[in-house]
Amino acid sequence: MRSQVRWTLRWESELQLDDHVELATFFRKTYGPTGAFNAKPFEGSRSWAGARPELRAIGHDSNGVAAHIGLLRRFIKVGEVELLVAELGLYGVRPDLEGLGISHSLRVMYPVLQQLRVPFGFGAVRHALQKHVERFGRHFPATVLSGVRVRSTLPDARLDLPPTRLEDVLVVVLPVGSAMSDWPTATLIDRNGPEL
Repeated sequence: MRSQVRWTLRWESELQLDDHVELATFFRKTYGPTGAFNAKPFEGSRSWAGARPELRAIGHDSNGVAAHIGLLRRFIKVGEVELLVAELGLYGVRPDLEGLGISHSLRVMYPVLQQLRVPFGFGAVRHALQKHVERFGRHFPATVLSGVRVRSTLPDARLDLPPTRLEDVLVVVLPVGSAMSDWPTATLIDRNGPEL
């Protein structure tokens, strides 16, 4: 039987070094099975991969960190329209709890999105997660958009790589303070920064 998961909301400035170490270990173990490169950003005590979140929903159980989702408010460009969003990302569930689902962490995060008065929650996921994120509709008014490319900057400027990356991903839009009909139609979204 699975242990009970307790969720806490933590602002980034509230995290202590031991919290970062525990989260970095969690991400290495969670992302490592998907490829060593995916675990690499979490070496040492670094508990973020690209942009650093401002708020985190962290699930704990008797075995430590069970799940995580991060939030970062930012302006993105959807086509030519600048739009305030709360980007949701840095999602993970400990492998022994994989049935927990993103929707559990969104249940914790959605009231925060409402308190922050953002028009939309926004996230980008790889196509392999399509069925997983389409289940949001059972609990949240999320829309999954395909055929949209997302441009991001790399988290570090490097001499051997271009400064931006363009990806064909699924875009997940969660209307919060605005209706889905207010989301601009476009085939390119520019994060104007690194992905969360």
